[in-house]
Amino acid sequence: MDTKVKWNFVGQGEKQLSLEVGDTVHIQEVCDGWYRGYLARNKSQRGVFPVSFVHLKEVIIEKRGDEEVVMSTEMPLVKEVTTTLREWGSIWKQLFVANKEVRVKQVQRLMWELMEWRSQLLSGTLPSDEFKELKQKVTSKIDYGNKILELDQVVRDEDGNILDPERASVISLFRAHEEATAKINERIKEEQSNVQTDHSGISARIQSSPTHSLYVFVRNFVCRIGEDSELFMSLYDPIKQCIISENYLIRWGKEGFPKEIDLLNNLKVVFTDLGNKDLSREKIYLICQIVRVGRMDLKMDKKYTQGLRRPFGVAVMDISDIIKGKIECDEEKQFFIPFFPVVAENDFLHTLLNKVTASRGDSGGQGLWVTMKALVGDIVQIRKEYPHLVDRSTVVARKLGFPEIIMPGDVRNDIYLTLQAGDFDKYNKTTQKTVEVIMWVCDEEGKVIQNSICLGAGDKAVSEYRSVIYYQIKQPRWMETFKVAVPLEEMHRIHLRFMFRHRSSQESKDKSEKNFAMAFVRLMKEDGTVLQDGLHDLVVFKGDSKRMEDVSSYLSLPSTRHHPGDPHKGATVSRSSSSLSGGGGLSVSSRDSFSISTLVCSTKLTQNVGLLGLLKWRTRPELLKGNLEKLKIIDGEEVVKFLQDTLDALFNIMMEHSQTDDYDILVFDALIYIIGLIADRKFQHFNTVLEAYIKQHFSATLAYKKLMSVLKRYLDVSSRGEQCEPILRTLKALEYIFKFIVRSRMLYSQLYEGKEQGEFEESLRSLFESINNLMRTDYTTTLLLRVAALKYLPTVLHDVEKVFDAKLLSQLLHDFYSCIPPEKLQKQKVASMTEIVSSQLFQRQECRDVLLPMMLRELSGALATMADGPHDERRNSLELLNNILEVLSRDNVGETFQHIQDIVVSLLRIINRTVITMGRDHALISRVVACMTAILSQMDDRHYDTYIETFTVPDLVDFLMESFILFKDQIGKHVYPSDWMAMIMVQNRVFLRAINTYADTMNQKFLNNDDFEVQLWNNYFHLAVAFITQESLQLQHFSPTKRNKILAKYGDMRSLIGFAIRDIWYKLGSHKICFIPGMVGPILEMTLIPEEELRRATIPIFFDMITCEHAQFGNFHKFENEIILKLDHEVEGGGGDERYMQLLETILLDCAAQKPTLKPQVQHFVSLVKGLLIRLLDYRTVMSDDSRNNRMSCTVNLLNFYKDINREGMYIRYLYKLRDLHLEGENYTEAAYTLLLHSRLLKWSDDMCSPQFELHGSQTQRQLKETLYDTIIDYFDKGKMWEEAITLCKELAEQYENEIFDYELLSKRLEKQAKFYENIMKILRPKPDYFAVGYYGQGYPPFLRNKVFIHRGKEYERREDFQNQLMSQFPSSVRLNTTTMPGEDIRNSPLQYIQCFTVQPVLEIPPRLKNKPVPDQIINFYKSNYVQRFHYSRPVRKGPVDPNNEFASMWIERTTFTTVYKLPGILRWFEATDMKHTTLSPLENAIETMDSTNDKILTMINQYQADWSLPINPLSMLLNGIVDPAVMGGFAKYEKAFFTEEYTQQHPEDRDKLLRLKDLIAWQIPLLGGGISLHGKRVTDDLRPFHERMEECFKQLKKKVEKEYGVRELPDLDERKSTRPRSMLRSIRQSIISISSLQGSECGTPTKSQADRDLPPESPNSWSSSLQRSSGSVSTVEEGVVTVGDTEVKLRKSKKKKKRSSMIFISEERERTNTLDCKRLSKKQEFRSDTNLSEPNEGNVLLTNANSRSLPAITGLSLAVIGGTEETDSTRVRRDSKSMSVCVTSDRTADRRSKGVINLLFKSKSTKSEDAKHSDPAKDSGNHF
Repeated sequence: MDTKVKWNFVGQGEKQLSLEVGDTVHIQEVCDGWYRGYLARNKSQRGVFPVSFVHLKEVIIEKRGDEEVVMSTEMPLVKEVTTTLREWGSIWKQLFVANKEVRVKQVQRLMWELMEWRSQLLSGTLPSDEFKELKQKVTSKIDYGNKILELDQVVRDEDGNILDPERASVISLFRAHEEATAKINERIKEEQSNVQTDHSGISARIQSSPTHSLYVFVRNFVCRIGEDSELFMSLYDPIKQCIISENYLIRWGKEGFPKEIDLLNNLKVVFTDLGNKDLSREKIYLICQIVRVGRMDLKMDKKYTQGLRRPFGVAVMDISDIIKGKIECDEEKQFFIPFFPVVAENDFLHTLLNKVTASRGDSGGQGLWVTMKALVGDIVQIRKEYPHLVDRSTVVARKLGFPEIIMPGDVRNDIYLTLQAGDFDKYNKTTQKTVEVIMWVCDEEGKVIQNSICLGAGDKAVSEYRSVIYYQIKQPRWMETFKVAVPLEEMHRIHLRFMFRHRSSQESKDKSEKNFAMAFVRLMKEDGTVLQDGLHDLVVFKGDSKRMEDVSSYLSLPSTRHHPGDPHKGATVSRSSSSLSGGGGLSVSSRDSFSISTLVCSTKLTQNVGLLGLLKWRTRPELLKGNLEKLKIIDGEEVVKFLQDTLDALFNIMMEHSQTDDYDILVFDALIYIIGLIADRKFQHFNTVLEAYIKQHFSATLAYKKLMSVLKRYLDVSSRGEQCEPILRTLKALEYIFKFIVRSRMLYSQLYEGKEQGEFEESLRSLFESINNLMRTDYTTTLLLRVAALKYLPTVLHDVEKVFDAKLLSQLLHDFYSCIPPEKLQKQKVASMTEIVSSQLFQRQECRDVLLPMMLRELSGALATMADGPHDERRNSLELLNNILEVLSRDNVGETFQHIQDIVVSLLRIINRTVITMGRDHALISRVVACMTAILSQMDDRHYDTYIETFTVPDLVDFLMESFILFKDQIGKHVYPSDWMAMIMVQNRVFLRAINTYADTMNQKFLNNDDFEVQLWNNYFHLAVAFITQESLQLQHFSPTKRNKILAKYGDMRSLIGFAIRDIWYKLGSHKICFIPGMVGPILEMTLIPEEELRRATIPIFFDMITCEHAQFGNFHKFENEIILKLDHEVEGGGGDERYMQLLETILLDCAAQKPTLKPQVQHFVSLVKGLLIRLLDYRTVMSDDSRNNRMSCTVNLLNFYKDINREGMYIRYLYKLRDLHLEGENYTEAAYTLLLHSRLLKWSDDMCSPQFELHGSQTQRQLKETLYDTIIDYFDKGKMWEEAITLCKELAEQYENEIFDYELLSKRLEKQAKFYENIMKILRPKPDYFAVGYYGQGYPPFLRNKVFIHRGKEYERREDFQNQLMSQFPSSVRLNTTTMPGEDIRNSPLQYIQCFTVQPVLEIPPRLKNKPVPDQIINFYKSNYVQRFHYSRPVRKGPVDPNNEFASMWIERTTFTTVYKLPGILRWFEATDMKHTTLSPLENAIETMDSTNDKILTMINQYQADWSLPINPLSMLLNGIVDPAVMGGFAKYEKAFFTEEYTQQHPEDRDKLLRLKDLIAWQIPLLGGGISLHGKRVTDDLRPFHERMEECFKQLKKKVEKEYGVRELPDLDERKSTRPRSMLRSIRQSIISISSLQGSECGTPTKSQADRDLPPESPNSWSSSLQRSSGSVSTVEEGVVTVGDTEVKLRKSKKKKKRSSMIFISEERERTNTLDCKRLSKKQEFRSDTNLSEPNEGNVLLTNANSRSLPAITGLSLAVIGGTEETDSTRVRRDSKSMSVCVTSDRTADRRSKGVINLLFKSKSTKSEDAKHSDPAKDSGNHF
């Protein structure tokens, strides 16, 4: 039993089977409410489950070999829809999650439709035609959906069932794929054109059909008439000014609805028979002519004449776009067609039409409301396809004239008559006549034929016709068309009679009016032909009105006028003759004229004399010859209408003259002409009529002899090179000639019981001989004939076979093709053979025996030049071969072994070579490959054996090599689209069999020592591995549905070939060494396939390789190197997993346990590979990660690993990957440091580079190093690290100057170097912030867990942005809002916690800059570069809190982080390995804050001095905040807190510090003074009051401070031209700063090195001299190149060291603005610099600093001991950095950094200092954003 699961069931314990909704389960036994069984998708899963969870389904069990296959009895289509819906459902969810809205809606719509249709299919109530249609819709919808979802294409047979690749031949499978693809692409185009209608022209569906119709539904007619009216609707061509369809007549009542009330809401008409020619008319209008029926003038009252037809108006609409399908219109949309009345009642409606079409007036709301739709097809099709629109009651208005394609059963006999115009004289009247024309259809006796006139479609037939009346018009133009319908047999007796009468508006007068003239016309001529189409100028007769109605008085008279040049003089009258007395006393009126035009649409009446003469040849035999010759000039339409009659006549002529051949050629030619006609598209539907005629009506038993003799005569004449005009037409008609011949012979044979068979066969053979003679000729005149013979001869086979021996016929065909000289007519020959292959003949074995060898000879020539011949020829040759193979693959075609063998021997090699030489982009490549696959699939073992025996040994090697190369190429990149899954899998199966067969051959022939072919075996292994690792077999990548499909149909081919590879490897014996290391990579690829059995079988090959190499060389280095190289490549490409690592380890160690000698080496190898795998897997995991930081960390891990194991090539490879990652994020500085590592591996020598630098071609080390330096300098320049760039420039300059003496390059290099020096002084460099990031908790990977990293931020990167990016990398992490180190509970928690805050870098001034007056620009660089130590300070309260003065109890806890390397380096972050905690007293905090404020004022003064364009606001705010401290109380708070007796007594040890604080307060005054005077020069008028207030405050402050703490003075700030004042300024700054260092090192122990400390210094100079040593106490840490073992994380820059120092004076708000302004200012500066370092890096997030909580800011200065601590400190750091540069930087780095960089970078004596430092102003506000 088979069941479907309807609810999820979770099994408890091993015995129960867990089920998911939709699973199929096979039941094995039933027990008490439970079933036992297994899942269809995984037979190994067995168990019990409850009955209620599943739904039972019927199945049938089919035996295939030994196994039973369970098949569902459900309809295959329903099953397909179900699996499709499941598959789409899971994809739909993924699309929803991925937020692809458009696609989600699209798939949802498709699924809804499928579900709806599935329920219809299951209902089982559909009639068969609807079921067929629904099936078509369902399959095309599934195919379309699969295509847009990029799923595999489903191939189907003609009935829409899925094609089973088992049962279909390769060729038919390939063709099915091609067709399916074409269909789907068409479908997709349709879908797209539905979305946006194609405006380019007629839509595709409409174009493809030969007939079209237009459906019109008249909803309403709105018009104020007040009388009855007639509406004539028709299609109209405004260019030719003629109507093109019958009129549709609606009689509309005066009440405003149809006169026939039943027609209300049912006024539907369909205009049919329109052809493509009609659609290609430039414009088509729908027109409606409106005639009112009533009084002469509407204003007249009831007494006047009634019932007159008067013109009223027209309505016109351009419908060209609708009818051509350019506008999609549904049958619900209503169109309004405006109405235009006649201006005067004399306007002709026809003339008005043209006026209206030209101009558009206002209709005042009057007009027609219609809905319409363009329909495709003729009336029969339409009724079937649109039954809701067109039913039996819908009126059909046909086209005037025949449709483009005449259907055989279409019987018509219509004569359309148009009243054209008249010209009537007024004679004795004073006014012109008001003429009405009345027409009757009369017979010879003058009797009126009743109901023979039809005014329009939809109207009843009437007996008389009355024209529209135009009031008092001399020359009326009516242009009214109507139809005359008369029975055929009456036609020859009928004539039309026209009466002309004057109408009066007054009833009494009108009654007395008589007919004043008449005209008539006969419908048939005397010769039996019908009235010619076109204009007829009729004779107008006058006379007595009674006489005019008498037939005898006019019928004998001529009815039409003679125009000069008219050949038919008989029955016409010349215009000039004034009278012509007839027997009836009627006279011809010369002053009046009247014209009509006619159009005959009849399948029974002909207008052609010749055709009539031929049909009635017995009546006038003497004219027969002429009539037969004339047949060719008769219009085809006429002949086709009378096809059967004409053919009967021809064969009767032939049979009745059977004794002579007088008429044979004429009849033959006539027959040829008719057959040629039917080949024309217009009459193609008559093919069936002709075939039916031959089968049912043709009865000429002797015709075959005559037909064959004429045909032979023609052929013989032509092959002599003589002219024979009809031969080409004859050859084209060959098929039907032979149908006649064969049918005639069969009739003869039946009549005379097989008599004369011998003669017949003989004449047929001689006929073929004649054709062959023609083929042998070489005249240019016969070239076309030979082509035609090749094309049309195969068409006769089907018939000839019935009366002729098949084998003999094949022999005749063989001779026919053999006659053609080689190299001639190749293309035609091949096309002709293709036809033969598809005939019945070729399906017989004995016929193939004759024909196939000849075809193969032809093909081997054609295919050999395949790669370069013309495209069509090659395509045709392939089609021929494919058709042959397709026939041979069928079951019912007899024995095929030998035929396949012939194909293999003659063509396989050629095709293989064609595939190899033909390019991938070649249009035919997929066909050739399909062809090759088909040949291989049809070969059985005997074919292979026989074929291989045909080769000599060297040839066989070549053949196998070719095959292997070819297979590998095909497998590596399939020639088919990737969704042709069935084709690809079938090809794989065929290739697999071929590969295994070839491998057996190699085992037999090339395994022994003498015959061993290394290259051949090598190719085999590479091919086998390529096969096993190809994309289309990697089941793990497929959806479960697809995987199950493949496993069910093809199994897992990988294990089959995997085991074959293993077996063959072990057979190689001593030859194995040839394949090491070459085969290591391929075997590795194979072992990486995630298939446990396969891995267990193949991993031991590695150990075999190890022992093999070890035995030969005593080590296995080659193997090891290759494994490491290839592992890297493979894992990165997606191979390998944790399980693989375990298996590799256990299997290799198990194997090694048996070889003690090898054990230690193998163990070492295993641990090495394991280490590498761990890192590679990490690397692969993060490579798809959005976080560039993680990718960088893993890259650094790997490059360190490769450095440790000394794999320089791989190390360099990863350096470049790291470099690329940096460039992606625009981290130019880091990219430069990364490349520096590569340059360090090179020497300045002329040795060639080692091969691992393969990316650099053949360069010397010097060249490469120089190129690298250029790139690195460029990166440093972009990263604004000019100090580093200068160092490298100097090194290059040294080379140019002293080694290679290239002074030209030297000068360029020095120019660049000079530019860098200038940049340092002139361009503003924003300082990056530094952020500490802690990752706490066990949820992180080991390289992050519970570690802290310092990140270097980007320029202007705010902590919030940094922090958000960080959080987006770890979305599940929790943010810690504290800045203290978390406790053990958080560290050991299974969750992820992130802590992030800003830290301040500690400046470490290089020794060469210490105690020297160094410009700001130079020193500022070191504040945030080459830093290794970072501070984070947080305020704490200790002791009693004074509510008025918080400073007295404000202590600072400071944490100092030390990173493993200096920043910046090869990463933007390094791990902080060392953390120290120190505490600062309130007084030390005050000193630091004051110091920082002073520094800030100084920096800002410098900036404003240097650049006069800066906005003034930041300076205003800074100065005002200090001079007028509204909130914080300024340094007055410090005075209250520290300058008290009480404090001095309690803290005697702080005496020096108090002095220092006083000194700083005193120094603030001159600085403020300088700032304010600068401000005064720059201030604008509107800010002048503000400035004055500030000056006022400053005066008071200055007075107070100078009194308390003494006077300090600055040198004149304006003397900026010389260098000294600048260095004075610098030294002042240093003196001010340096006191801050008094406190010594981090421990905060006071120092006593300066004895004169208590004396207030007299001048800045004394300070600068005494305190020079400590000038750089802002310790910058050296830059280090970075890599911390496993602990890479991308950390980020952090902000300035001295933060918020002036917060003592400035309120939080102001400070915020200040910060913003400074940011603006620095931005501005920075744009000037042209170098923008980088955009914010994704994935990094900034935290707000603890200080953004309005606590006073504490700077990040570490206090260094004056007099030496600094030096020792710096050397210690240097030493540390050396010992810590793990594997990336060798000792060279640190040395170079500390010595080279520091010695070289700062020798500049530049005079201009533009920006004393841009980011100092921002320091105080640092991180408040």
